Amino acid sequence: MNSKITEAIQFIKTQFHHQDFIPLHVPHFGGNEKKYLMDTIDSTFVSSVGAYVDQFETLMASIAQSQKAVAVVNGTAALQVALRLAGVKPNTEVITQALTFVATANAIAYNNAHPIFLDVDIDTMGLSPMAVQNFLDEFGEMREDGCYNKSTQRKITACVPMHTFGFPVHLDELMEVCNKWQIPVVEDAAESLGSTYKNKHTGSFGQLGVFSFNGNKIVTCGGGGAIVTNDTKLGDKGKYLTTTAKIPHPYEYVHDELGHNYRMPNLNAALACAQLEQLNSFLANKRTLANEYNVFFEKNGILFRTETPNTKANYWLMCVQLENKIDRDLFLKTTNENKVMTRPIWQLMFRLPMYNQCKKDEQKNALFLEDRIVNIPSSVNL
Repeated sequence: MNSKITEAIQFIKTQFHHQDFIPLHVPHFGGNEKKYLMDTIDSTFVSSVGAYVDQFETLMASIAQSQKAVAVVNGTAALQVALRLAGVKPNTEVITQALTFVATANAIAYNNAHPIFLDVDIDTMGLSPMAVQNFLDEFGEMREDGCYNKSTQRKITACVPMHTFGFPVHLDELMEVCNKWQIPVVEDAAESLGSTYKNKHTGSFGQLGVFSFNGNKIVTCGGGGAIVTNDTKLGDKGKYLTTTAKIPHPYEYVHDELGHNYRMPNLNAALACAQLEQLNSFLANKRTLANEYNVFFEKNGILFRTETPNTKANYWLMCVQLENKIDRDLFLKTTNENKVMTRPIWQLMFRLPMYNQCKKDEQKNALFLEDRIVNIPSSVNL
């Protein structure tokens, strides 16, 4: 294994021009970023109102193949509000996956709801439709106003699949299960900007979808997020809730329900617009890098994770699957000691103290992946 890791380190360094330190994912600013930022400064509209906020929302709706997009301050805020729009209320339950970044679970908790952690599929690393079906067959109960968990007597108000590292989940099967049980789907597409399932963009299958534009994402504006939906009434409500629930008026301040100050500043929107203009070149570059990685690791007997049939992944964070936890830990230690940044998959949510009492299933696949998956440098390298 040591010789394979040494070869991998040399190969990765070659791909990134033998930099002294190779990060996991860094942004690339090669377009109109500076121009648009200066436009914003010159306009004096640097905060939550401005032309670039409107332009960003139009661009995102087009890219995500949705009728409406709402610009917000980050992906977590987007998911929190999207869940509220979907009908998640205090003391209800939301189905999601334990193999995810903590923001997915936190957004549920911010609505004072309870996560249910179900298993993922090995091939997508995202929420398994079969796991959802099995859980609902055992614990689901249809009542006049929707689906309830008969073991807790709480209503199940949403299902949140997360498209792990940009690999779409099995959306047709998941939507079929959730539609049968009348459970709204809110897609956590934070990592999957540019990914498609059967030529349709992730985030556009559920009632709502959310994206992140954090500094490590394929497109970044430092911080930022978006809610997308094909229900324009929900989209309008989302815009209203994220802008402090202020009723439009020429000069009066009237707020008629509890809202959130989750507005994306125009400065960030300017940066995001310039980045979105380059999305296709970023995706093409990442696909080239992924192909290079795949050929190299296949030769060396290490599994490089690739997209599943009927999908096109954005390859946001690329990853390898090692044989076992011992090999994984050795790979992590050796690469990082040699200034090639690698990271394990997230600690499963039910291991965290704030979520260790949440209901979960066997988690067979999630536990398998937790012991084996390592992210490797994936930056856009134009």
